[in-house]
Amino acid sequence: MLDAAATTRCRRRVHLEHVPPEDFPAGTLPADDDADPGVAMRRADAAAHRAALASRWAELLGPRWIAVPPAAGSRERAAATRALLDDAELAADVVGGAELPADDGRRGGAEALVRAVPGDPGSGWWPLIVVRHRVTDPGEGALTSPLERPHPDAAGPDAARRVRTVTRDVLRLAHLHRMLRAARLAPPEAEGAPVWGGVVGLDADVVVWVDLAAGSGGAAGGARSALETYDRRHADRLAVAEAARHREPALAEPSRITECRRCPWWPTCEAELRAVDDVSLVVRGDAALALRGRGITTVRQLAALDPAAGLPGPPPDPESGLGDGPEGPDLVEAVALARAWRHDVPLVRRVVRPLVARGDVEVDVDMESLGEDGAYLWGVLLSGADIGLEQGYRGFATWDPLPTRDEGRSFGEFWTWLSDVRARCAERGLVLRAYCYNEQAENRWLRASAERFAGMPGVPPAPEVEEFIASEAWIDLFPVVSESFLCPHGKGLKRVAPSAGFAWHDPEAGGENSMRWYRDAVGLDGGEPDPSQRERLLVYNADDVRATWTLRTWLTSERVLEVPYLSDLTA
Repeated sequence: MLDAAATTRCRRRVHLEHVPPEDFPAGTLPADDDADPGVAMRRADAAAHRAALASRWAELLGPRWIAVPPAAGSRERAAATRALLDDAELAADVVGGAELPADDGRRGGAEALVRAVPGDPGSGWWPLIVVRHRVTDPGEGALTSPLERPHPDAAGPDAARRVRTVTRDVLRLAHLHRMLRAARLAPPEAEGAPVWGGVVGLDADVVVWVDLAAGSGGAAGGARSALETYDRRHADRLAVAEAARHREPALAEPSRITECRRCPWWPTCEAELRAVDDVSLVVRGDAALALRGRGITTVRQLAALDPAAGLPGPPPDPESGLGDGPEGPDLVEAVALARAWRHDVPLVRRVVRPLVARGDVEVDVDMESLGEDGAYLWGVLLSGADIGLEQGYRGFATWDPLPTRDEGRSFGEFWTWLSDVRARCAERGLVLRAYCYNEQAENRWLRASAERFAGMPGVPPAPEVEEFIASEAWIDLFPVVSESFLCPHGKGLKRVAPSAGFAWHDPEAGGENSMRWYRDAVGLDGGEPDPSQRERLLVYNADDVRATWTLRTWLTSERVLEVPYLSDLTA
């Protein structure tokens, strides 16, 4: 039985999850996802989010809402759900916590089922899911209904929101609709009629409705409807799983893709890929498929190529779905990546000398956040010309558990300090540069904090934040690294900064671990707040800004020229 997540997972992962456990050597099965503190935390937060919304619906809907009674296992919950839905006297039009009967290789449940025609026992049910991420962006056109009227008939075009298409949400709704259809609980089919699915996101202020039968599945399926895309993917993943379960030849072989980074099965696949020196270790996704189509299957083969001679063999048949493979500069870089991998070289220069704008006064910035709940710490490192402020590291933090209004206080203090630095530089005619590594997170919380805490002391108006983000003073080092280097082992700060000579004090330093430290620091899970974890987070944040300082000063030094250039590497 496959859940909806299988349709968005790597085919190889689906295969491995269905190989009989006894076929794996002892000690090689991955730990359950719950053993990962980051995964466990996100699951707990999602469960709390769903529970809070269920309580809110119970208040808003009154007798129109009923929750499936608790039961020990999925079969018992499915039976309890079925008993409720089959009750012709059921007054409620929204059923919470539904577990659907397993059928056709599917299993799953919905946070709510909405009666297609309120008050009509034979009208069927639409699925509604609750997720802990944002499902809309600023804009217009999303079809939304208020929480107190969670029904597509109450929905209309939203003038303030546009849909943020999340593939896994759309395909989960399609999965649930197919389960409802198999159980004869879906609304009657009608040619050209919409097939509705609802989503409530992190903001939990409206229901976003999606027509799963519409002619475009968006990110879920291009020109196909979401249901068509789902049907194709489910059939494929089911075939992969069945072949694995019956020990038939695998329908999915390992190949490194972006998903591998967080997959619990990656050590298993990595061992297989390293054993055969697979080309996807350095060139991923479609590029790896294209190279295999031209006979280049190993890193050694790729490293031995002469880029000037191009790829061997004729281009693949266009009907094969494979591209021609990398050519020209792309092939030069692919070959260099392969050579760097073979010689364990962490960086290769793509340019003669990296370019980073420098200032008279410089500030390195790093922000720490807890998922979608907020940013609890803004760390800065001031250096350069004397402007009458103490140089070195400073952290602006709130230790009230997120979400909290005190976050606005700490953000306001950070922005007041930064504004003071900018004003002092302007008065003295000094050039200020502020640096971060991968501005996506910092920019997100700069904007969100200005919006959420508008009017609090020190919090700037949104246009002031936008002016700073767009200014020459705000510099993201991530694109500098991306444009200047090939990085066989990744471009994250913790991958790149060691080449500049930086090392973190904490051997467990990392984003996932920092979220666990934060929960302990503020007692988010019910225990007493731990001051030692607060200090640990401050040291971690200080290290991040010092790593940024170390990286950028190295980039503008002569030492960076010790990194091999593309043409320096040999097979």
